[in-house]
Amino acid sequence: MIPARVLIASVLTVSDSCFKGEREDLSGPAVVALLGSHGFAVKSHSVLPDERARIEEWLVAECSQAALLVTTGGTGLAARDVTPEATRNVCDRLVDGIAERMRIEGLKQTPFAPLSRALCGTRGSSLILNLPGSPRGAVGSLEAVLPILPHALALLSGADGQHTQAERLSPSNKTELQGQ
Repeated sequence: MIPARVLIASVLTVSDSCFKGEREDLSGPAVVALLGSHGFAVKSHSVLPDERARIEEWLVAECSQAALLVTTGGTGLAARDVTPEATRNVCDRLVDGIAERMRIEGLKQTPFAPLSRALCGTRGSSLILNLPGSPRGAVGSLEAVLPILPHALALLSGADGQHTQAERLSPSNKTELQGQ
């Protein structure tokens, strides 16, 4: 049984122009909708400017409220893109494989996917996941890792880490195993 806290998420859009009201936030609502359609209760959706200290403060505060924190935006190469630095600064451990998976899937859509500096890490029993700022990139990246998030979150909540028979034999796992 997965504890209820595991399925609570918070979403942060990092964008100077969205924060100033100069551009509509499309990525944050798309992430909220996708999480909701996969059983997550999204506790909050905020918009902040590309300011490292403010992003760090939000991440720290939300870790006490949600098991999954998802950011969208601020992961590129522009000078004001500081979301990965803020995330790294508050994390206890990085989970490189999740970010790698997002970039691998992103390459199927755009040759620019490797330019994303998005990362994933843990703080206490919360998982923090950076997504690109475009709606397509954010949704595609999240879809690439959604199947593994409940298991990761259950582990962080203190579950024993044993895969259930259903997880081991899920249709997607069978297909992946047959291809090896």
